[in-house]
Amino acid sequence: MERYESGLIDLLGKQAYRKVPWVRIPPSPPMFEHRSKTVLPRLHFFKRLVWHGFFAFLLIALSLFFGTFAYHQLENMPWIDALLNASMILGGMGPVSALQTSGGKMFASFYALYSGILFLVMAAIIFAPLVHRLLHTFHVDSDEKGE
Repeated sequence: MERYESGLIDLLGKQAYRKVPWVRIPPSPPMFEHRSKTVLPRLHFFKRLVWHGFFAFLLIALSLFFGTFAYHQLENMPWIDALLNASMILGGMGPVSALQTSGGKMFASFYALYSGILFLVMAAIIFAPLVHRLLHTFHVDSDEKGE
């Protein structure tokens, strides 16, 4: 396997590399099929959708656990109230009960920002296979027409 270290970009816009013995760039497996490949069969595509959905669910579950634990510790809420507040903020509705401590208020503000970003990340995770399949299908169709 070749060993490279990235160098400066030359005037033509090409990346210049020089060989260095201690830097190794392993090949990464492709997440989606290349445009020169055929469209993934439906069974494999549904498996990919399930994996993406599972990963999104895992992100939500971990975020909900973290929020519940933080509300329980910072605001001394019972577990059920902490779960309610964390799930309401994670869902974009806002806290249910009034926050009493400064730490709880700071956590709620950052958790709300995190929840908004998490929503965008989850949308990207869930829709990535669908958008890729749609674009890949258009590309295969245009190749068959000879364009």
